[in-house]
Amino acid sequence: MSTLSVQVVDERHWRVVIDNPPTNLVTPDFVRDLHATVERIVAAPELKVVVFESANELFWVNHFDLGQIKDFPPLWTDAVIKLSTAPVVSIAKIRGRARGGGDELLLACDIRYASREKAIVGQIEVGTGILPGGGATERLPRLIGRDRALEAILSADDYPAELAERYGWVTRALPDAELDGVVDALASRLAGFDKQALAAAKQQINRATLPPAEDLHAAYQEFLASLSFPGFPKRLGGLRELYGKHGAGLEVDLGPLLGDLP
Repeated sequence: MSTLSVQVVDERHWRVVIDNPPTNLVTPDFVRDLHATVERIVAAPELKVVVFESANELFWVNHFDLGQIKDFPPLWTDAVIKLSTAPVVSIAKIRGRARGGGDELLLACDIRYASREKAIVGQIEVGTGILPGGGATERLPRLIGRDRALEAILSADDYPAELAERYGWVTRALPDAELDGVVDALASRLAGFDKQALAAAKQQINRATLPPAEDLHAAYQEFLASLSFPGFPKRLGGLRELYGKHGAGLEVDLGPLLGDLP
């Protein structure tokens, strides 16, 4: 079963619903499904706007499943580069937690609307003893500045939607009751515009704002190399101890709990 499903509102407007229970981890299957979905988005001649949303209100997209890291296909970087450069406007509608790879996916989207009550973003990697590798170190400084990117990545903490909006991490934080209506209204408006104009305007902005593709590829290799850092096994052992204490609640409160690791 696919971890992402495409709902065709019409040929100009799609929804991509993420559903990889129980916690929407980024798994090898998810990466394959994401890559295939992005390829489909790029190839759709009439498509103008796509909305990424989650079927799980606690987790938009979670972090990489490090227990399966040896099984990951080398497709992540290609998928997020193609999403950012596609002649289609991508909107992340964020309810729940978007940490690590999940946050890097929403950073690859063009516009990010977050539920004020339910959205949380963060980059947890340094707290687990490794490096980000899916685009955060390249995209976040361009959005929120060097100092705030350092704070976010080095602290490995959770950021609620309102603070993320203030930093420029998300486009807007909205009351949860208004989120669907605002996203639907924007998607419908864009779907009514000329695709060539939308795509060309996005390309102009990309020229001024996107990181070089080679930097994204380099970051992923640095992430893989960081799995050999000598401190990583100790941090991983600490995470297992935290799981023993908190069970499934560890994923819900992972950002703050990382500060409890020895």
